[in-house]
Amino acid sequence: MSFTIQNVLIPDDQGYKTVDVQIQADRITAIAPNLPVIGTVIDGSHQLLLPGFVNAHTHSSEMWQRGIIPPSPLELWIAELYEFTPLDPEQAYLSAVGTAVETLMTGGTSVVDHLVLIPGQELETIAAAERGYRDVGIRAFIAPLIQDEELSAGIPTGGDEVKHSSYQATTEAMLDLLQTAVEKFHRPDEGVEIMVAPTGIQLCSDALFAGCIELSDRYNLNRHAHLLETKAQKLLAQEKYGCSAVQHLQEIGFLSPKTSLAHCVWLDDRDIEIMAETRSTVVHNPLSNLRLGSGIAPILKYRQAGVNVSFGCDGSASNDSQDLLEAIKMGSILHNVTDFDYLHWITPRQAVEMASRGGAIGLNRADQFGSLEVGKKADLVLYNLKSLSLLPRTDPIGLLILGRPVSVISHAWVNGKQVISDHEICNVSVNDLAGKLFEQSEWNPKRKSAAVAQTEARYRSVMGLPEIAIEQSST
Repeated sequence: MSFTIQNVLIPDDQGYKTVDVQIQADRITAIAPNLPVIGTVIDGSHQLLLPGFVNAHTHSSEMWQRGIIPPSPLELWIAELYEFTPLDPEQAYLSAVGTAVETLMTGGTSVVDHLVLIPGQELETIAAAERGYRDVGIRAFIAPLIQDEELSAGIPTGGDEVKHSSYQATTEAMLDLLQTAVEKFHRPDEGVEIMVAPTGIQLCSDALFAGCIELSDRYNLNRHAHLLETKAQKLLAQEKYGCSAVQHLQEIGFLSPKTSLAHCVWLDDRDIEIMAETRSTVVHNPLSNLRLGSGIAPILKYRQAGVNVSFGCDGSASNDSQDLLEAIKMGSILHNVTDFDYLHWITPRQAVEMASRGGAIGLNRADQFGSLEVGKKADLVLYNLKSLSLLPRTDPIGLLILGRPVSVISHAWVNGKQVISDHEICNVSVNDLAGKLFEQSEWNPKRKSAAVAQTEARYRSVMGLPEIAIEQSST
């Protein structure tokens, strides 16, 4: 498909300029005023064209639990999450479609899905998510979430002797599963890639990390993991390794330019230096970090140290949304309270750069997409500047990032293929999706979690919190 976007506004060093943009097949072929028409004409008048953003960390299957898990720290939240994980690949398909739709409608053209796998149906889960992303047409990086240690191992012992049961699958089985997933689903030329994605140091052995590194090198796969999301994980790293988690990951060779790490809340200055030296990427998930009380990641320090930073929504049970513009806004202005020097604060233009090019850098794909340049992939989003939430006319990017944009995307393309047209998703019926999500769920505001009750006392003890009465913990 070829098309020409005429008279569209794009940002430049002086502010904005009006140009035409030519696209042939999957690439931008020209950007200049008054270009000859190639293919279909798209009227870009009173619209802003930006490269698509990257939703650089999420868990699609959590959509089935959004809005229901009460305020609690990660270590208790995840116990409840796993207790009620969906067990049907069709649910994995629908939640991938929902994640893709919400990401597209808020400016994202790529998604990194740290995909929680259904036990015993791991490949079916991956296949369902892959089918969902293909059906919508978003660029997908599927990162099957693997571990080889039980959930209880993710909480520090505090010096106590704690025995953990064996995980349901061996390290070798997890790595075999991942290799099979690569062979079946890794299709970069078709917009679907598999990543190696151990969940994090809290639930993974060094042998699992080593196997992931080997697969990453053999198949040229990107690497992804959680890193120091909570204070408890920082304490756990010291127990396990006698050093910081960042130092340990550097020593075993996991950090690299093709490594992205979600959260990174509890890093110290030396950790930040290591992240910069290894050219690893931090994926900032501000909303889930606040929702779970994990803390505020030192994003301004990362940027000053030269660490690449991108944005993620995180899963819909720890953020309860896949609104990427909301995550970018919060991830920008949140840090104004962490540094009194306002010259360090993130501007709207810098936020756009982080969300697009920063996301592409984190996926080792900045040579392919993430910026408006001739030769880059046509992953593009067109914002209607006559939308009420982008008025009155001031600064288009300022309105987009600092405001509360609603239904402002008129058109979007991934790999040169249209995925949004006239404010509507092209390839799937949003009404049908909503109907299926409604039919396959039920109102359940008073759900009780046995797993949280079993974990809570130990967590509070390790974290130095006072004991709670039995009647209080059961309410």
